[in-house]
Amino acid sequence: MTEMMKAVRLHEFGGPEVLCYEEAPRPLPGAGEVLVRVHAASLNPPDLYLRDGYRALPPEWRPIPSFPLILGTDISGVVAAVGENVSEFSPGDEVFSMVRFPHDLMTGSNAYAEYVKAPASDLAMKPAGIDHIQAAAAPMSLLTAWQFLVELGHDAPNPFQDFDHAPMTLKGKTVLVNGAGGGVGHLAVQVAKWKGARVIAVASGKNEAVLRDLGADAFIDYTSHAAESVAQDVDLVIDAVGGSDMERFLTVIKKGGALYLVNPLGFSGREEAGRRGITVSTTQVRSNGAQLAKAGGLLDDGTIRVGIDSVFPLSEASAAHERATKGGIQGKIVLTVK
Repeated sequence: MTEMMKAVRLHEFGGPEVLCYEEAPRPLPGAGEVLVRVHAASLNPPDLYLRDGYRALPPEWRPIPSFPLILGTDISGVVAAVGENVSEFSPGDEVFSMVRFPHDLMTGSNAYAEYVKAPASDLAMKPAGIDHIQAAAAPMSLLTAWQFLVELGHDAPNPFQDFDHAPMTLKGKTVLVNGAGGGVGHLAVQVAKWKGARVIAVASGKNEAVLRDLGADAFIDYTSHAAESVAQDVDLVIDAVGGSDMERFLTVIKKGGALYLVNPLGFSGREEAGRRGITVSTTQVRSNGAQLAKAGGLLDDGTIRVGIDSVFPLSEASAAHERATKGGIQGKIVLTVK
């Protein structure tokens, strides 16, 4: 008889109201996999895109759904069981992970549930110095900042460009982080600062005190001043916002500098960047337990802190997605699992 669990499932694409809190089969770990009893899971932009059916993409790129499916990639919890050939984790270990991303980008990685199975290579021991809510908030955002700014950590083909992303040396450099109040942005500020950069944070004014506390050397309130009209002679801009007119940041970057795009869709300034001697680069974040373990040490000792916007029980995932659609998020939105 199949054991059951509570999960949040999709039976159709749509708005937050299509998220259904219901019974679902409990997964079983296969060879090389670990079954985790989830204590918390966090929301990330791909969750919202998938729930909506990736309608912003061209039709030929959209997922062919196999309903029901379970959203979510980021979890923190306790190992419940291990499959064959797993020696690095044991039942009772506290772990955190970004599960199977981008491998399950179009189908969901099943994190909005009481249990999830994950490749052992995607997992890291949860830092003892933080709780499950903070740990669940970290993986995708922290790995994105890490792979852009510290170490790519893989040799998978780059879906956005014909060369590998190569993080630049940050010690002594000036780094501008656009979207510094969000999930990736507030961690990028801290990672860049840890690597020895002078950091300019761009966000709405309500984020200034928090971002200065996290290490930002300068702050630009984009609701009062366009960042490109204030900043100048920057070595690196990391844009964690995307959308229209990303090209405007080319005017603030030194020759020999770089523009890193977390979401490059719609960017049309590569020719101008070439004329200005600026490298434009992007990459797709990928699950990596070893990197998460390294970054976890910085979470453990407080060098890096994860901001929490709001916390909802798993049963209120629809409300959490409603919060996400309203914008103005400070840090991460987290679901707790009893």
